[in-house]
Amino acid sequence: MERYQTVYQGASAEITEKKSRFIAAVFPVSSEEEATEALENIKKQYWDARHHCWAYVIGTEQVTERFSDDGEPGGTAGKPILEVIRGQKLYNVLVVVTRYFGGTLLGTGGLVRAYSSACKEGLAHSTIITKIKGFKLKIRTDYNGLGKIQYILGKDSVPVIETSYAEQVELIALEEKEREKRLRFEITEGTNGKAQIERIGTCWFAKVNQKTEILEEE
Repeated sequence: MERYQTVYQGASAEITEKKSRFIAAVFPVSSEEEATEALENIKKQYWDARHHCWAYVIGTEQVTERFSDDGEPGGTAGKPILEVIRGQKLYNVLVVVTRYFGGTLLGTGGLVRAYSSACKEGLAHSTIITKIKGFKLKIRTDYNGLGKIQYILGKDSVPVIETSYAEQVELIALEEKEREKRLRFEITEGTNGKAQIERIGTCWFAKVNQKTEILEEE
């Protein structure tokens, strides 16, 4: 999978249902060990809570999904949390929902709604990104070709992370793997073959708070 949605920065959120408190905590995780560590930290933080229900989806090629109701009636907590994660098509994420019992039984339907709602609230407060695998491209052009290249990059929403001006202009751009050939063709056609395009690396990138960032380089 070379494009997927994930959590860049987790968050916490709380809802109340018939005096029971449901506190959702969202974490980006890349391994089961990371998920276990985050869960243990939540248990220590909310040591006096009755339930710590959770679900995670880890991996993109070989996906591991697990969940726990942690003492709630079967299928009323962990599975609904997992269904929300699946529904939002998120990967490499853990959501823990801690419950402080308020004295009133919610019933199975009420529990499913409460755990689902808490999970959604936690995700709504988190920073969700689309992580893309692509190429880091160095584009060299004379000043006559610059406007055309900028037009092509802008039209295709190709992020430019660096530009330097000397005798020639040099741009560092990021492009998805499957779109690289088309971009090369358009730039070559648009500059009559005068621009030089060099692949200088492979990376994962994403738009974070309206700014494109390289997250990992390979």
